[in-house]
Amino acid sequence: MSKNVLYLIGIVVLLAIAAFLVMQKPGERSLAQSAGEPLVTYDSAAVDKMVVHTKDGVVTLVREGGKWMLHAPVRYQADEQAVTSAVGKGREMKITALVSTNPAKQHIYAVDSTSTLVQIYSNENLLAAFRVGKPSSSWTETYVRREGSDEVYSVEGVLNTTFGRSANDWRDKAIFKTDQKTIKEVTFRFGDTTFTLTEKDSARWFIGNDSTVFYTVSSFLSSLANFQADEFVDSTLTSLPKLSAVVETQGTQLRFHRRADGKYYVQRSTSPQWFMVQEWRAQQVLKRKKDFLPAPPPKNV
Repeated sequence: MSKNVLYLIGIVVLLAIAAFLVMQKPGERSLAQSAGEPLVTYDSAAVDKMVVHTKDGVVTLVREGGKWMLHAPVRYQADEQAVTSAVGKGREMKITALVSTNPAKQHIYAVDSTSTLVQIYSNENLLAAFRVGKPSSSWTETYVRREGSDEVYSVEGVLNTTFGRSANDWRDKAIFKTDQKTIKEVTFRFGDTTFTLTEKDSARWFIGNDSTVFYTVSSFLSSLANFQADEFVDSTLTSLPKLSAVVETQGTQLRFHRRADGKYYVQRSTSPQWFMVQEWRAQQVLKRKKDFLPAPPPKNV
């Protein structure tokens, strides 16, 4: 091989290396020595406040008497599982790599000043503050940045759904919740028609003297024991549809008002809060007497 050919090959190799370096995003490098380390550290048990800033506003969650409450933008009982999960996920974020130290590139990873900011407190002392960006292309990691730092890291897991919730998604959507085993009697009222479903012995349920289908009753009780809203109705209802049905158990009434579009306004007798549920969800608890009874035997032809 001639010296000129070798020289040309050398130039091509050098150009290829130069092109590779140019294509790399400046200010980015891996951080193998930090892989596996937590992004932030704090004691989850000590956390009593979390403030989440999103493009839609600020959500403030405060632990009171061992339970989480939403303080802003409205005051309401929080979804305990959602808040506990978020506090835990924040502490468990494990670094996989340092992807950028260039402030001009923070928007690429969605961790700039417009991104979701999470602040963790204990006794009004700020324990941790970090910004949650977009998922990686593999959807197995999320880009994050400690507030006040230019270093953008990738961490394990997809965190957008954990922290980037709307205010209503932090609220407890339970309209009625109890241990299914504690339900012993349920009364239904549809207009002038009223009947009561009663457990008489060993999980055998009756309507009057009529025995019922165990599977149907069990499915109904499961739905009733954890009856969830689809939406919150915080505005004043100036025009309320006619009362469609009432379901009562354990001293609590659930009142259903059917809208023209098939959805239902629902209110629990122990709270002034109104909820809205989809028709399919309402039908899980709005059972008629015939729904619980065995199908009649076929008539002889």
